[in-house]
Amino acid sequence: MVRKMAEWLVPLLLGALVLNGVMYLQQPRMIFFPWSALDATPTDWGLDYDDVTLETDDGVALHAWYIPHPDARRTVLFLHGNAGNISHRRESIEIFHRLGNNVLIIDYRGYGQSAGSPSETGLYLDAAAAWRHLTVARGADPADVIIFGRSLGGAVAAHLASQVTAGGVICESSFSSARDFAHQVFPLLSRLVVLRYQFDAASALARGSSPVMILHSPDDEIMPFALGRRLYEAAAEPKRFVTLRGDHNTGFLTSQPDYERALLAFIAAPGS
Repeated sequence: MVRKMAEWLVPLLLGALVLNGVMYLQQPRMIFFPWSALDATPTDWGLDYDDVTLETDDGVALHAWYIPHPDARRTVLFLHGNAGNISHRRESIEIFHRLGNNVLIIDYRGYGQSAGSPSETGLYLDAAAAWRHLTVARGADPADVIIFGRSLGGAVAAHLASQVTAGGVICESSFSSARDFAHQVFPLLSRLVVLRYQFDAASALARGSSPVMILHSPDDEIMPFALGRRLYEAAAEPKRFVTLRGDHNTGFLTSQPDYERALLAFIAAPGS
């Protein structure tokens, strides 16, 4: 009996080890999709900007754009999703600028013209360097900085908001944690392999003290709506939830003009 059990148990364990080894190596390629070439600059969109180089605590040089607004009351720290680079965020940059805000948008390590390779810890360090640039180098009042993150950037924004006190934090089309996402999208596989990343946005927002706004669409085909709701439920008060329309990548455009109205109301009075 023991011998027969060993005959099928040993190959099963070996198979599980091989699967975990392969998936561990593949997970970065499943999470991060950086593009190196910049397709445009804010000048091409009719916006003035400063080309900025930031240095992280671990010595990585990051590329960023600072787009000033002449009558700005607040500054948006923009943390984008897992694909492309800062040159692919024209519509969002224009929206925040149109609403009267300065914008600092960074490319994570390994994205665009930034050095290094992406990792969870690295992205957190990148966001911290951007915060330091705004609040130290540019002298922005933390209460006037709104941290915005879309998709994967929402998890990065949530983590930063657990380390600092900002005027507000906005997580759009994001998720509660990498584990929750894996369980929802890959229910069997996620229970067979060791997950390399945590991106525990829910726990981070629960620890934070900044006002929170979560935006998510029930039609989001990439990030399940239920995970947006879970992220909202975990967040500390004050908080608000905005239901978008449309898919993952264009919901913020499909939801106009309600989308801009929701942003404007939150940025004007995050704690109300």
